[in-house]
Amino acid sequence: MDHLEKPTCKLVRPTDTYDGKQGFSYFAGIAAETVGAKGICMHLLTIPPGGRAKAHMHEAHETAIYLISGEAHTWFGDRLENHVVHRAGELFYIPAGVPHLPANLSSEPCVAVIARTDPNEQESVVLLPELEDLVRF
Repeated sequence: MDHLEKPTCKLVRPTDTYDGKQGFSYFAGIAAETVGAKGICMHLLTIPPGGRAKAHMHEAHETAIYLISGEAHTWFGDRLENHVVHRAGELFYIPAGVPHLPANLSSEPCVAVIARTDPNEQESVVLLPELEDLVRF
C-alpha cells in the first residue's frame, strides 16, 4: 500500500482457497496478502472427516480458534504429549511457539474460524516432521 493511500475497510468473500504448509486447504480471508492487514490474519478452515494437519508451530504468533461446527482433536506440547477435544461453540488458544497437530477424527466436517497475530498467514509456520509419528489414531 502506498504511504499516501488512506486505509479503508475491505470486504472479503472466502471463495478462493490456498494450500497451507500444514497440509490443509484454507479459504482466503483477512491477511496481508488479501487486504493489506498489518497485525492479524483470519480465515475459515474446513477439516474433512479423517483430516489431519502436519505437526507444526507458529514461531512468534498466537492463534485463536472458534469452532463453528464439528469437533477437533489437538495434540500439543514439546512432544505433543497433551491432548484436547474442542467442539462447536468452543474457543481454543495456542500460544506462539507451541508445537501442535490438529485432526478431525469424526465422520463429519469440522469448520473453524482461525485468527493469528501474523498478518502473513504462512510466514511463521514451522513444520516439525520429527514429531509426526508421536501421534497415532
